[in-house]
Amino acid sequence: MWPKREIVLITSVLLKEYMLPGKTLRYSKQRERLLELLRSSRNHPTASGLYDRLKADFSRLSLGTVYRNLSILMEQGLVKKIDSGSAFDRYEADTTPHYHLICQQCGNIIDFPELHLPEINVTINRKTGFEIHHYRFDFFGICHECEIKSKDSA
Repeated sequence: MWPKREIVLITSVLLKEYMLPGKTLRYSKQRERLLELLRSSRNHPTASGLYDRLKADFSRLSLGTVYRNLSILMEQGLVKKIDSGSAFDRYEADTTPHYHLICQQCGNIIDFPELHLPEINVTINRKTGFEIHHYRFDFFGICHECEIKSKDSA
């Protein structure tokens, strides 16, 4: 049964408190707004980009607070971190199975939900006994816009 003092996720609404193993987290307007921003974003923002967008609403907000709240949301399974191969991690609230197409020229990340391969879990488990909890495939290359720009400048 759920602990009494816990945030319960009902669709996209975070209520009072959430309990992670060994700690109780209080409700936070900043955390809720951060999650709203991520859910409405399709560009996979960095922590710094999220901070810039939230700073106007929360004058006392620090970049450290954004990172702490992102960490909490990741522990809750509401947000994923994307290592895009650049110096800055990117974040998203879309936790459904999908792939990322990452442009090595401009850094753009494109979600690609088609061709999900759930049978890979069963095949690997059957052959090795390894129980897969999750996996990810990221594809690195050049996006269509950068292809066009490079052809135009040639």
